[in-house]
This record gives sequence, structure tokens and C-alpha cells, in this order.
Amino acid sequence: MKRIASVFVLTICGVVQIGFSQSYLNVAQHYFETEQYANVVETLSANTSFNNYEAIELLGDAYAHQQLWGEAIAQYSVLVEEKPHVAQYHYKYGGAKAMKALSGSKWQALPLVFDAKDAFLKAASLDAQHIDTRWALVKLYMELPGIFGGSTDKALHYADELEAISRVDGHLAKGFIYEKEVNINLAEQHYKTALNLGQSKTCFNTLADFYLKNGENAAAKAVLQSAFQTLDDTSFLDKIAQIESEMH
Repeated sequence: MKRIASVFVLTICGVVQIGFSQSYLNVAQHYFETEQYANVVETLSANTSFNNYEAIELLGDAYAHQQLWGEAIAQYSVLVEEKPHVAQYHYKYGGAKAMKALSGSKWQALPLVFDAKDAFLKAASLDAQHIDTRWALVKLYMELPGIFGGSTDKALHYADELEAISRVDGHLAKGFIYEKEVNINLAEQHYKTALNLGQSKTCFNTLADFYLKNGENAAAKAVLQSAFQTLDDTSFLDKIAQIESEMH
């Protein structure tokens, strides 16, 4: 009877502990949704259990939003070790590594970049539908020098995979690649195709920014005016006003 009572007490304590942890997580999620990232860290850092993966991920995300990349990496590394078959965890781990690489010297950055690439490749292999990972690989292969593994062909490979998942993302990615390659005509063609397919704020802004970078202010304004008429978003009018002020 004593043994049964002990098991019962342990079970009840476990339920209480789960509820207690969940309350902390709920509070932290509220802070995160209201962009109070320091409060997320304060709430979770002393109360995160290593088997509460949702809390660990949220803590890593809060560090990432504060650009505390080392701390974010520490959290995401727990996730990839404990849950190696979850693509999203590898993607976030790779993203934090890539961002940390940008904050150091080139030679310090290289090992981080290679780690990021490995993490992105792992995420892509785990999830054939993971859009963000493929975008990360497109950008990584276009930013890396050839001597360190940069490759337009590899970037185009992942842009093709993107297009198979989302035609809009695929054309945006190819526009990005050809813009980097200074193939203006092909870049414009893909950005226009993406806009025709998607009609989204991202598509409008991407094409407008492309025109601005190439000194085609009138074309950029036309895109932004069309965007305002389509989406009724006054941020496009603000952008037109900014272009006009810079022209005078």
C-alpha cells in the first residue's frame, strides 16, 4: 500500500510540475508575441527543462531576436542533438551560425559558415518542402566565394527545388541569383514573373527595389503605384514620396 501511495504522490507531483512549467511557457509566449524578448529570456532561462523542447526553441528565438547569436546557438544546439530529425531545428541552428559569422572577422567566420551550410543541407534533406532552408542555401551559395564552395549552379539547383514547392519563391530566388550575376534582363524577367504569380507585398517591393538599384526610378514608382492600387497599403505611397524627395 505504501508503494502504491508513493507512486501516486510522484505522479501527482509530475502533473503539478508539468502545469508549473507550462505556466512559465505561456507567460514567455505572451512576452514573445509582444516583442518583449528580454522578458522571455528572464522567464525561461531559469525554468527551462531540457526535455521541454518548445521552451528551449522559444528561448533560442528570443536570443536571436536580440542578436545574441552565441546564446541562440547554445539553445538550438540542444534541439539538434536531442531531436536530430526535425528540419526546423537544423535550419534555426544554421541561421544563428550564419548570423554570428557576420559579426566576426572573415577568418573567424569561415568555420561558422561551413557549420551553417551543413545545418541547412541537413534541414533540406530532412524536409523536401522546407522553403526557408532552400532560400538560405540559395543565398549562401551566391554569397560564398568559389574557393570556399560558392556556386551559381548549386544556388540554381535549390532555386529549382523552391520553384517545385512554390513558383513565386522559385522565381524570386532566380531573380536574386541573376541579379547577383549582373544578368539584369533575366533578373527582371524572374522578378516580374514572381509578381504576376504572387501579387504580394514582397513581390512588389522586390521588383521596385531592383529598379531603384539600377537607377530606374520611374519604373520603380510605377510598380509601387500598382502595388498601392492592388493592396491598398499606404507604405507604398510613403516609398514613392521618399523616391521623389531624393530626386529633388
